[in-house]
Formats: sequence, structure tokens, C-alpha cells
Amino acid sequence: MTEHTTERTTEDTTPRTPEADPQDNRRQVLYWRLLARLFDQEEQGALESASLAVVEDIGLPSALLDPQVSVDSIVQRHPELVAEFDGLMAPAAEPDGARDRAAEVRRAALVSKVLLNVFASGSGTVTAGQLARWQSDAGWLERALGCKPGELRGGRARGRTAGPGASPTGSGGGGTTPDLSRLVPAIGPELGTIEADLVKRMRLREVLADPRLAAQLTPSMSLIEQLLRDKNNLSGVALANAKDLIRRFVDEVAEVLRTQVEKATVGALDRSVPPKRVFRNLDLDRTIWKNLTNWSPEEERLYVDRLYYRHTVRKTTPQRLIVVVDQSGSMVDSMVNCTILASIFAGLPKVDVHLIAYDTQALDLTPWVHDPFETLLRTNLGGGTDGTVAMALAQPKIAEPRNTVVVWISDFYEWQTEPLFESMVAIHRSGAKFIPVGSVTSSGRGSVNPWFRERFKDLGTPVLSGHIRKLVHELKTFLA
Repeated sequence: MTEHTTERTTEDTTPRTPEADPQDNRRQVLYWRLLARLFDQEEQGALESASLAVVEDIGLPSALLDPQVSVDSIVQRHPELVAEFDGLMAPAAEPDGARDRAAEVRRAALVSKVLLNVFASGSGTVTAGQLARWQSDAGWLERALGCKPGELRGGRARGRTAGPGASPTGSGGGGTTPDLSRLVPAIGPELGTIEADLVKRMRLREVLADPRLAAQLTPSMSLIEQLLRDKNNLSGVALANAKDLIRRFVDEVAEVLRTQVEKATVGALDRSVPPKRVFRNLDLDRTIWKNLTNWSPEEERLYVDRLYYRHTVRKTTPQRLIVVVDQSGSMVDSMVNCTILASIFAGLPKVDVHLIAYDTQALDLTPWVHDPFETLLRTNLGGGTDGTVAMALAQPKIAEPRNTVVVWISDFYEWQTEPLFESMVAIHRSGAKFIPVGSVTSSGRGSVNPWFRERFKDLGTPVLSGHIRKLVHELKTFLA
């Protein structure tokens, strides 16, 4: 009797291991296969065959497992998958009820496809077609994160945040589908690094010399940087194709920046100037209000004695904007963005823009400031950094300090630190607005010399670093 009781007690207290859900196993197979592919180019036979069985069983095309097949090719043959790729890794609202494990397996297969195509970039020489395919796949990754294609690499995206009730992993309930939206600030620079490596591995001069291959290229910051570095070695068809790519990129970025600049008006309305009497300035509400005494109830008609127009002319004091940009190798992104930005501000009324680029020598690019394309063609990227040569050109341009803003864009790793800083202090104390900028890049990522950073902070002019939107805001505030 005692033995029987003891045996029964032992049986009752033994913990039972819940049976693994077969859908969870499937999802794990797909993710283990993804990790194996990312960190080891050799195929793992068991993972490959198991993943193929999973993909075919859930009704997805087996091409999802082929890293040589682009996402574009898959959605062309299976257009119904477009909606699934869009927002695939963005935060999702918490669903009611039990988890849909089958749906999680399906998402795992699609997520694996996008991540593998983008982050397993291989090695060796890259063709124009391979670069174009990678750029397209990177665009699908951006779409999966809830961004527009090109936003992460172009820096125009902001991290997405989940709404009320959203799962922190975007999977709902169990947190099993990766939500990379929180990593957007880090993913953008990483994509830029991969793309830059692909461009370097491509025989760019040969590609540019062939119009058919050049037409496959999509302008990007990495590609433009390489073109600007190599432009002096190009000629004929190759040079013409390079210029076409640069101009296309400049136009695309300018369109975005121009929208940011024009979102707010510059200056207060000048009511001393009579409004221009044209239809687009007609103040219809005020005109009706002022003429209400002329309303005829019998005729149901309003007789207008006087038309009223809106004032559109704004009071603007002539402002001088001096932009000094470090064109050394570490500041290429800033050079491109600020050249375009300077041209946009140069188009505003009563804003006198001057542009200076420097490395160990300084170049006054003011005559071409209205045309960023021509400006960039005159830059000479690379070399060391000596800001004192740029200061020698900038200081004489400060005629009226109170109406002058000096924007100095650099990582501030200088040869002559103290003399340069003292001259910057002198500009600040003269009454001019001095804005030190550590980075005006598409990603917002960049290092700044700690020596300068601390001294600018003590001076009351902290270094502005981050996205170009911050600089746009600072400049509009001053010019207003």
C-alpha cells in the first residue's frame, strides 16, 4: 500500500512538457535558415530542404528561398504578395483572441526573403544589374518597415512608432515577427554602408561608358560620392552619363528640401505696400463681410462696392547667409546636401547666400550657388582639413554682423584647432549668428571633435548635429 501511494505521488508531481506547436517549429526553421545564410555562404542541406517544404506547404513560391531572385521578380509573378510586403515589419495593433501562428509562419518566410536579399550582399565584382537589383530589394525592405523606397538611405524617414495597443514586436500577442521599425535610425546608415561597398566593387568607369548599363543605375548618395571622386578621370560618354546621374540626384534631393524650406513663410506681412490687385489675392470672405449692407432681399443679390485683397508682400531685412562646408572625405554627404540647400535659400527674396568649400585649400563657390549641379562639379572631395583657409575667405564677407548668419559644417578635426576656434569666437562676439554643424547628412550620423564640441557648448553655440531638417529650422528662424 505504501509503495503504491509513493509511486502515485511521484507521477502526479512530475512536470509535463507542453507539446511544441508545429507552426512554431516551422517559423524557427525559416529563421534558423536565414541566420545560417547570413553568416555562412555554404548551404545547410537540412535547413534548405526543411524550409522548402514549409514554403511550399503554406502556398508561397519556392523562389522566396533563392537569394538570386529579386523581390521585384517575385511580386511580378505573384502581385497578391505586394500588400503583404508593405508594412511587413512595421508595428501592428494587438489582435483580439489567440495568435494566428500560421500567419506568423507566412510572415517569417517573407521577412527572411527581404532580409537575406539586402544583407547577404556577397563578395567580388558587382555588375550594374546586381547593384540595381540590390537597390530595388533595399526599397522593399524600406516598404516593409513602413517607409517609402529610398527614405532610409536618403535619410528622409523618421522612426515609426506603434499606436495604442500595438505590440512592441509587431507580431501581436507572442512577439514573434521582427519589428525593426525601432531600429530605423541604425538601419539607414547600415544600408548606406552596404550600398557604398557595392558601388566600390563595381567597375564604375566601364559601366558609365556603356549607356545601356548606365541606364540601370539609380542615383544614390553612395554612387554620387564615387562619381564626384572619379569625375576628373572620366570623359566622353562616361562623363556625360556621370553628369546625368548627378543632376538626377540633385533634382530629387532639391525637391524634398525645397518643400521643407517652403513650409513656413519668411518675414511678416508688410501692410505699407498696397496689395496686388489680382484674382489670386482676392480676400473673398472680407469682401462679402464688408459689403453685407448692400444685400438686396428682394433680388437676393449682393452688390459689391469694393473688393478687398490680401497683403502678400513681406517685410524682409536683407540677410546674408555664409555657408562654409568641409569637403574632406568624411563630409561628402554634408557637402552634397548643403550645396543643394544653399541654392534653395539663394532663391529666397533678400537672402544673399555665399558658399565656401575647403579642405587644405578654400574655394569660393558663390558665383555658382544658384546651380548646385555646377557647384558640385567644381568640388574636389578628399584631402586634409584646415579651416583657417576658409575663415580667411569668410570673415571679409561679414559686412553687417547683425544681419549675417555663418553656418560652419565640419567634423572639426582640424590641423590648427585653437586659431580657428578663436576666429569663430570673434564672429560670435561681433553679433553675427554662428551655427556650428557637426553633420548635415542623410542619416544624421557623424562624429565631432570633442575638443570643439565642448568649447562651442561653453560659448553658447552648441554643435547642431543630426538630420538636415534641424538646419533648415534654424535658418528659417533666423531669416524670419
